[in-house]
Amino acid sequence: QAVLVESGGGLVQAGGSLRLSCTAPIRFNFNDMGWYRQAPGKERELVARISPEGDSKYADFVMGRFTISRDTATNTVYLQMNSLSFEDTAVYYCNAEGRLSSRQYWGQGTQVTVSS
Repeated sequence: QAVLVESGGGLVQAGGSLRLSCTAPIRFNFNDMGWYRQAPGKERELVARISPEGDSKYADFVMGRFTISRDTATNTVYLQMNSLSFEDTAVYYCNAEGRLSSRQYWGQGTQVTVSS
């Protein structure tokens, strides 16, 4: 059974918005949580990550369009994506680092498709 469960992907027109969610059972404790993406034929790359204290880091290509947030009470991380472009089309993966083990957890991935 997957630890990280994602939702919110889909098809959107260029310029539109999507909000991704990723949640884990509350018994899990994580350091950073974040989002990666992988487009066809490309390597998986970091989109954004956030610490338990709320400090966030973004990839350069985000350029202020995306916002990552986290609800530690429900063990959920969100990615609000605005001004989407065709180049944002990819499978988006949730990632979390175990607080004690430093084990990397991955979600199953959610497809984001932006039509031009």
